[in-house]
Amino acid sequence: MKRVIQPMLFVLIALGLSGCVKQAEEAPKEVAPVVLVAPQNGDDAQWKEYLGKVVANNMAGVTDRVFPYYLPENSTAPVEGDYEGKSMYDRQLEQVASAVQRTVLPGNMLAFGSPDSATMANMIEAAFTDAKPDALKDSQVLFIGKAEDAERVRVAVEAAGARYIFVEAK
Repeated sequence: MKRVIQPMLFVLIALGLSGCVKQAEEAPKEVAPVVLVAPQNGDDAQWKEYLGKVVANNMAGVTDRVFPYYLPENSTAPVEGDYEGKSMYDRQLEQVASAVQRTVLPGNMLAFGSPDSATMANMIEAAFTDAKPDALKDSQVLFIGKAEDAERVRVAVEAAGARYIFVEAK
């Protein structure tokens, strides 16, 4: 009986090992990352989709929530029907400044992007003006914009203690 079991055991082990080799050969090869290209127009739907993909590619270190902020083109014009005559820029500045003043919990990300990079950079600078040095300690700020706006945003964000991530919208 022992003579029958041993050869069968060897056959089963050999089959098992051959299956492992076959799986290793069939393993998918690494796929090159997709290069994201910013929409060349101010279409809000396309921009929001693009910004969502950029945020998804920069989630390393985020252990809690992402707070996305988007400004469309012409966001400084007063919004029709706004009872105070404020613009989208004004309203978003109030929201971000309030969040920064309350502080942002570790593990969170504030993500900013707009087809109007300069206006978004202005808003970030203004919102972070009176931030405490540790208001964003262990949190992250992602700015998706033009290279010429990156440095001034970095200075404002790092002064509040956040990790700064810049992605050029090309």
